[in-house]
Amino acid sequence: MNNRPTWQERPTLFGLTLKGFTLTLIVLVMIYPIYVVILTSLSTASAVTAAGGLVTLPTDLSLDAYRELFGGGVVTRAVLVSTGVTLVGTAVSLGLTILAAYGLSRTNSLFHRPLLFLFLLTFLFTPGMIPTYLMVRELGLIDSYWSLILPSAISAFNLVVMRAFFMNIPGEVIDSARIDGAGDFRILGRIVLPMSKGVTAVIGLFYAVGYWNAFFNAVLYINDNSKWPLQLILRQYVQQGMDLVPNTRTYDSAAGALPPNLAIKMAIIVVALIPVLIIYPFVQKHFTKGVIIGAVKG
Repeated sequence: MNNRPTWQERPTLFGLTLKGFTLTLIVLVMIYPIYVVILTSLSTASAVTAAGGLVTLPTDLSLDAYRELFGGGVVTRAVLVSTGVTLVGTAVSLGLTILAAYGLSRTNSLFHRPLLFLFLLTFLFTPGMIPTYLMVRELGLIDSYWSLILPSAISAFNLVVMRAFFMNIPGEVIDSARIDGAGDFRILGRIVLPMSKGVTAVIGLFYAVGYWNAFFNAVLYINDNSKWPLQLILRQYVQQGMDLVPNTRTYDSAAGALPPNLAIKMAIIVVALIPVLIIYPFVQKHFTKGVIIGAVKG
């Protein structure tokens, strides 16, 4: 008699068909909006007008929206700012999180419990926008790129996940390294981090996506529009109709009219999406190993 649970039984043909149909439907629902955004960004004014808005079928494709977008230098500069803030911010945040998580994962470390309590306290209480702004101003960080990094340098959630993963590393491995004369930094660099590539990649992706998509810190702390990141440019253009090409037009006027505003808006969205779409597939495989093991087993 077969006593296996129901979820361990071989799926029927109907079950496999239903699963395949459901997964296909989910993929289409997720991909369709991205397809429409990309297609609209590549469409001419006549195609957008004929479609009555968002374009769903490719008819008349053109790169005029992207030429217009990068012609004035505003978006190009914003992309460089966002890229720099993302790279530096991710490196700073990941480095601080690794050091703090490793220190807090050693239960015999100095002030272990009080420091852990302070970090966990941020889950319940936040300083608020006005005190944070006053501190940033007193530190002289207004109109500085560091104001986009330091106020959100460490995420308590990411710290807890990484600490839980570090605590899951067998203590015998670390003790044997100490017997061989290794210090904490060597243990961290030579033993702990190589065993934690999955969680490090995932936490790094969390920080990178956060810095790339952030715009509120720029609204508060950056008054010089030449230092605005891409997401703030996107917000200003979509909501307030800011002119991205104030002095010159790069399109060929003999070839047709200026690209429609809708196509330019979709082009900005595509530019903002590209880095995440490129990086995410390479890090996705680490999610289960990195986050689930760290959060549950720790």
